Amino acid sequence: MKACPATILSVDRLNVTFATPDGPVHAVQDLDFNVATGETLGIVGESGSGKSQTVLALLGLLAANGVAAGRALFDGKDLLALPEAHLRTIRGAQIAMIFQDPMTSLNPYLTIGRQMSTVLRQHQGMDRRAAWRECEALLDAVQITAARRRLGMYPHELSGGMRQRVMIATALLCKPALLIADEPTTALDVTVQAQILDLMHELRSEFSTSVILITHDLGVVAGSCDRVLVMHEGMQEEAGSTADVFYRSRNDYTRSLLDAVPRLDGEHADPTRKAPTNDGEPVLSAKGVSVEFSVSGGRLFVAPQVLRAVDDINIEVRPGETVGIVGESGCGKSTLARAMLRLVDSCGGSTCLLNRDLSALDGEELRTARRDMQMIFQDPLASLNPRMTIGRIVMEPLETFYPQLDPADRTRRVADMLTRVGLDASCVNRYPHEFSGGQCQRIGIARALISQPRLLICDEVVSALDVTVQAQIIRLLIDLQQQLDLAIVFIAHDLAVVRRISHRVIVMYLGKAVEIAATDKLFFQPRHPYTRALIAAAPVPDPEVERRRQHVAVRGEVSGQLESPAGCGFQSRCPNAVAECEQRPPAMALHGETWVACHQP
Repeated sequence: MKACPATILSVDRLNVTFATPDGPVHAVQDLDFNVATGETLGIVGESGSGKSQTVLALLGLLAANGVAAGRALFDGKDLLALPEAHLRTIRGAQIAMIFQDPMTSLNPYLTIGRQMSTVLRQHQGMDRRAAWRECEALLDAVQITAARRRLGMYPHELSGGMRQRVMIATALLCKPALLIADEPTTALDVTVQAQILDLMHELRSEFSTSVILITHDLGVVAGSCDRVLVMHEGMQEEAGSTADVFYRSRNDYTRSLLDAVPRLDGEHADPTRKAPTNDGEPVLSAKGVSVEFSVSGGRLFVAPQVLRAVDDINIEVRPGETVGIVGESGCGKSTLARAMLRLVDSCGGSTCLLNRDLSALDGEELRTARRDMQMIFQDPLASLNPRMTIGRIVMEPLETFYPQLDPADRTRRVADMLTRVGLDASCVNRYPHEFSGGQCQRIGIARALISQPRLLICDEVVSALDVTVQAQIIRLLIDLQQQLDLAIVFIAHDLAVVRRISHRVIVMYLGKAVEIAATDKLFFQPRHPYTRALIAAAPVPDPEVERRRQHVAVRGEVSGQLESPAGCGFQSRCPNAVAECEQRPPAMALHGETWVACHQP
């Protein structure tokens, strides 16, 4: 008979309260959970549900106005009752934490080696040379190449994936019994995320470490966790094995989270959606668009280099059609969008909007053309003026593009548009900070559509939103497109979201388009190895499917355009690379119904 694993952490009736000018805020209420030795517990829930405050309370890292109550037994000690001096001996040694943003978690003034070795010297009393050797060994363990050289580098000199690997290595230096990972992959591209999750699984097995994984990504939970705790508004909604929560949940909130997650597998998410018409002229036609930036060498007397951020991209979008653009960070997606809107200068190609060449327009003509093309940005709150009311924000495009309208007509149109995007028209006198993230994004959509544009460019418009709000915004965009016959360019790194909303998809890598196809054709019959790697790396919110499916190995991270090789830009990461890939870049060619740039499609 198999023995039950010992409990390493037992939390009983945890409460976290913050004192505010408006009275106490109860961030966590009567929370109970256990973590067994060698187990991974996933804590999921929407923003503000209390996930992060739960673990910060355990480590004594709450803000000054926060108070934790209850009991949290770790190795026979109540963490909530320990003095700060005692907690400091536990943090980093017996309990380690990986934070969401490694750039802000690492000291920008210290080298990687200095920061890592300090942990060993403080907790284990190692001398500098021994600590340095141990740090180098751990960097090797987390698959950072040239580990000795990296120890002498500063955080800004490393990529996002490398910085997160450094955080993992630092957390494991003292071989902690419990590792807390707070959204460790949220800021990473999907291919790097897959590598980090694989790495955490390997290290957990090697060191027999227990893990608390905090995330909003249910696909990550499905593939990584033994048990799941679902939180909502500071309280536990449900807890159980991963299979029980995903397949046999009876909790309405848990079911709403699972139902809201878009999936890459299975049938198309919206079979009733109207297909775009192929008749008539395209709303947007961009041919050979290229953008270059001059990049300083960082030293005196060193000539700046030319970075080609977008390289010879062609795109057409017709009325009622959504074209998705996907690719890793730095591939040129957002730069392409800004070039098409004339927000950055292009060095080649042309962009026509409704048969007007935008490169030939200037001054008042360009200002008038911008009425027909609008953009919605990633951060809904940051893109709204905090000093303007919602009514003024939505009305501003009317004042710019339709100055002939009288005030009463403008007010009526604003009220109608707010209602259309699902907001109460009575909110016109409120300010952005009084709304949630999802509501702010609805306001951004209202502002973009009030001028009656023909083209809408959405740049990561749902990436900052919780999954349930994300589903609402996607549904809203689809409904508005069908009502207004909008042409949409949808930029995102979440492949499942792109599949949910797009009719066609462009995959970009190092500024180039590497594959273009109809949505279902691209996701079910991808031809480019990079596209296959992206799809394989995207987690599926189904424990059985996620754990048995085969992942296509793609190692490393996207290199900068300044470092791109002479041949195919993907050759150093491609599992199918041949000698020809090193010698010349592949041309975009039609294979069946798919355009693909690959020597081995």
